Amino acid sequence: MPGPFTIPNDMILNELVTTLFLEPVCGHRIMPSGLVTVPYTLTKEAAWPLTLMPERLPMEINVREASGVSIIEVHGRLTIGEPAEQLYAALQSVVKKGARKIVVVLNAIPQIDSSGISTLVRISIQLAREGGVLRLVCGPGRVRDALTVTRLIEAIPTFDTESAALANF
Repeated sequence: MPGPFTIPNDMILNELVTTLFLEPVCGHRIMPSGLVTVPYTLTKEAAWPLTLMPERLPMEINVREASGVSIIEVHGRLTIGEPAEQLYAALQSVVKKGARKIVVVLNAIPQIDSSGISTLVRISIQLAREGGVLRLVCGPGRVRDALTVTRLIEAIPTFDTESAALANF
């Protein structure tokens, strides 16, 4: 691809991959979220077409039942805004259908923030008031570290595997 390629100014890049050889040109803005919007120029040839990652990957929630336990698998970032609200709505829907034993599988969550943790706490309290129980599945990693630091694993039983969580009921 001859010559420089300019990425449009309105595009937000989450991460710069050094293999793309991007250099900032004038006119960056810092957004309230902390992300920086910068026009970039491609300084060396790169593979074409140039594909950029979206700002956030959508969150996916799968609900299934096994042995009278509702299992909710969450995929994607569990952070403030739509992801936390989406999980809360899914959990509320399961509770309204009469589920009293719920396992939330967080193994496919790369990130959780205080809003995601708050969603889990709210549902756990609601279930306890209604005679139900919540169990979490979260293997080692950043999310497990966040649950440990906030001491959530002491308040909501957390297991490394789904089978261990199911055996706890």
